[in-house]
Amino acid sequence: MQPGFATTVAALRLRSWKLGAGQAMEVIDQFSEADFTHIVDDRADVHVSSRDGRFYLGYFPNGRPGGADEDWVTGEGWVIAITGTANVPGYRMAFSADTPAEIVADVVARILSTSQPL
Repeated sequence: MQPGFATTVAALRLRSWKLGAGQAMEVIDQFSEADFTHIVDDRADVHVSSRDGRFYLGYFPNGRPGGADEDWVTGEGWVIAITGTANVPGYRMAFSADTPAEIVADVVARILSTSQPL
């Protein structure tokens, strides 16, 4: 037996993983015009919000502008935010622009499935 690390490909159980940004419309197409407002700004960023203003999705294919000095916020290509209530805090999540759109679409579908009209 030799010192050091030794293994086989079978032992590592190598996999292929979904990579690449994919098609943003897989996410955006989930929002109906009746229930959500869609805005495409002058940078071609997409903003979607619920009619009540409590849900927000931003898609920033070239990165999100902002920050203390109005520099680019690195690493954020998708932002999802839900505004809380007086008793329960909301939440926010961000994904890089390189996150596969299919993954973001699944997250959005799950969030939308939990919403109910009041």
